[in-house]
Amino acid sequence: MADLEHKGGNLENEPVRHVRQILLDAGYGDRVIELADTARTAQGAADAIGTELGSIVKSLVFQLGDTMVMALVAGDHRCIAENLPRALNLDGNDATRPDADAVKSVTGFSIGGVAPIGSATPLPMVIDHSLKRFETVYAAAGHPHCVFPVSINELKRMTGGIISYSIARPLEDS
Repeated sequence: MADLEHKGGNLENEPVRHVRQILLDAGYGDRVIELADTARTAQGAADAIGTELGSIVKSLVFQLGDTMVMALVAGDHRCIAENLPRALNLDGNDATRPDADAVKSVTGFSIGGVAPIGSATPLPMVIDHSLKRFETVYAAAGHPHCVFPVSINELKRMTGGIISYSIARPLEDS
């Protein structure tokens, strides 16, 4: 297991404090972990935590017409963007990836630390079913060095996300 208790001060960054407070308010405790190594990518997070790539939750923001949405996808899977409108019961618009400024504007988080909870704007949310392979998954907590462990049931409860079989495929199938 990697050094999970690195104390670089990132736990006190405003976006991380926001995520920590949401977890506390939801009754899940202060479970944000500060990593010694970056979790900016799914592989970086898996390496820093010492866990399987698939147990890392990628929080991906897409734009469907005028609507921003979030897909929570396993680290070892690729999002199938064209399936998002149907999975979210939204009109069939092409899904595009917004730029970093738009992501920060809508979520309040910078890319590399986008948490699935606490977005500045509530987003329709869809969760990759393949994450259910793991008892515990790890999601970004507002900073590239911070994550929090969560079960899929907890994640679904906190986000109101829809679990979908159709939004992701294994990376090796891409």
